[in-house]
Amino acid sequence: MDNSSIQSEESGITDILKLLIAASLLVGGLFCYYYYLQVSLPLRVLMVLGGFVAGVTVAMTSLQGKRLWLFIQGSRIEIRKVVWPTNQETSQTTIAVFVFTLVMAIFFWGLDSFLLWLTRTLVGSAG
Repeated sequence: MDNSSIQSEESGITDILKLLIAASLLVGGLFCYYYYLQVSLPLRVLMVLGGFVAGVTVAMTSLQGKRLWLFIQGSRIEIRKVVWPTNQETSQTTIAVFVFTLVMAIFFWGLDSFLLWLTRTLVGSAG
């Protein structure tokens, strides 16, 4: 075994431990919410939020957390590159979709009525 594989194994184990600790903190916050029913509701909610924040903080120190943070930063950069439609374009597209839906509904209603009439005529129960 070379040094890089040992280091990646150790970081893998460390990351697993960090994620287990993060999950434990989250579950611990939820446990406190239900275990301490005699404590006021706002304080119990703070326990859950504290467990969540602590869990996320620990999870973000892992390799997967760092990758997630890089992904989020890259996504924010890509969102800035999107050309969003104007209000007028959005309104025109919405109206076009509604009109097309109405036209297709009328067409299929007419087709269904015609096929019903044709079937009744062919079967002989058109009365």
